[in-house]
Formats: sequence, structure tokens, C-alpha cells
Amino acid sequence: MGQRNLTRPSEFLLLGFSEESELQPLIFGLFLSMYLITVFGNMLIILAISSDSHLHTPMYFFLTNLSFVDICFTSTTIPKMLWNIYIQSQVITYEACITQVYFLMLFAGLDDFLLTVMAYDRFAAICHPLYYTVIMNPKVCRILVLVSWAISVLHSLLQTLMVLRLSFCEELEIPHYFCELNQMVQLACSDSFPNDLVIYITAVLLAGGPLTGIFYSYTKIASSIHRISSAQGKYKAFSTCVSHLSVVFLFYCTSLGVYVSSAATHSSQSSATASMMYTVVTPMLNPFIYSLRNRDIKRALKAFFRMAAIKRTLVLR
Repeated sequence: MGQRNLTRPSEFLLLGFSEESELQPLIFGLFLSMYLITVFGNMLIILAISSDSHLHTPMYFFLTNLSFVDICFTSTTIPKMLWNIYIQSQVITYEACITQVYFLMLFAGLDDFLLTVMAYDRFAAICHPLYYTVIMNPKVCRILVLVSWAISVLHSLLQTLMVLRLSFCEELEIPHYFCELNQMVQLACSDSFPNDLVIYITAVLLAGGPLTGIFYSYTKIASSIHRISSAQGKYKAFSTCVSHLSVVFLFYCTSLGVYVSSAATHSSQSSATASMMYTVVTPMLNPFIYSLRNRDIKRALKAFFRMAAIKRTLVLR
């Protein structure tokens, strides 16, 4: 193959959901609404926890980090998609595509690790309540978050460097509204076996490992709850895990759906829909799951809005 047909491209085309012009305003409005809800909802969680000293505990420290990561995760893809719809273009430059891959892998990994750390936090609180403050002291919490960041940064850097070694042909259409790693590798004309190998190995280690940790934690939690004599005690212990379990279920089911959809079909619309569940719907629903099922968050949100209203009244006066 000649150098003309095998090279580093200047841009890719993001096919998105539909090329029909009459559907673009609807798609724009839908994704803008979901993006604003995601940012606003997760920002409220962060502000409510920060403003309430009673919530300065390990569980809510990790939830604050998760909300921040969800904002960043969604902001990696949706603004570019909205801009492309606005200017009626499907183009994304090679550099922007590589950057998007890096940050997508970074924040997806952080989501995964933070959910695992939160499962460990629940394990320590329920299985070892007398030693909880010792096990999950502020230093340990910070170390767990820093380690999550370090592993995620190194993983996303590895995947990005592996993509940089690839050369591409003239067919540069990505059947998503963002630069999805597997789709980019499939477009390569050079040998992509090392990329596939790295993707599969890291998926086993960095997805299977945390999932195993979560499963182990909840196995021990279930055993501890079963030994509690009172029904009220069982309910109280279990209720602290419901929100986290819901988010874990949503995260893994939607992310698994992306890869199942990609393997089962090459349809642009079905792949993009599966990706939407993973990158948009899950971060958008997380604040609702935690706020609707958590009395402390509800109380903190009410106090935050009440304080905001008082400050506004004083300013107007």
C-alpha cells in the first residue's frame, strides 16, 4: 500500500446518531438537556457535601470525587458533539481525537476505581465498625484516591501511545459521536494486534480486578448483615449500600452493553446509542440515585438551598 493511502490522518468523521438534518435540532436539545442536568446535578452533590460538616466522612469524600469525575467524563464528549451539530460538521481533528481518547480512558478508569474504593469503604463500615475510623482515616482516603488517579493516568497514557503508533487508511468514519478507542483501532491499516492485546489485557486487569473487589466486598457485607439480629439493624446497614450498588450495576451494565453492541453489530446508530448509555445516562443518573436514596444528602441539599436563598435575600436588600 502506498504512502498516500497509509498515513497519519488530519481528521476523522464522527457519524453520530443520524445524518438526517431534521433530527439534528432534536438530538441537540436532548443532549444539551442531559449535559446540563449532569453538570448541575453532580455540582449540587459536591456543593452540598462541601457545605455540610456532618458529611465530611470517607463515604462522602469518595462521592464528591465521583461526582467531579462524572462531570469531567461527560464534558469530554458532549460539548464537541453539540458544537459539531451547531456548525453542521462531523469533523474532529486527529489531535482532538487522540486527546478525547486519553481523557475518556482516564475518567472511565477513575469511575471504575472510585466505585471499587467506595465498596471497600462500605465493607470497612459494616464488617469492621469499631475500627472504621482507623481503617478509613483521612490519610488512607487520600492515598486511595491518589492511587486511583495514578493508575488511570498511566493506563490512559499507555492506550494513547499505542494509538499514536497506528497508521490509517482513507476510510476514517467513526460510528460514534466521540472517538471510541476500539473503533479507532479497527480503522487502522497498520498492524493493530499489539493494540488489541493491550486493550484485552488491561480490560481484564483494570475492569475485572475492581469488579472482583466489589463482589468480594459485598459478599462479606451480605454475610455481616445476615448475622445482625434485629430487622431494623439489617435495614439500616443495607440502606447505606443501596445507592452504591445501584450505581455499580448501572456503570457495569451500560459499559458492557457498549462492547456487546460493538461486537454484535456494525450499525452506527446502535453503537452510538449504547455509548450514550455509558457516557451520558450513567453520569446523569448518579446524582439522582444518591440524593433520592440518601437522607443525609437530602438534608444537606435543603440546607444548601436555604442558605443560598438567605444570601440572595441579603444581597437584594
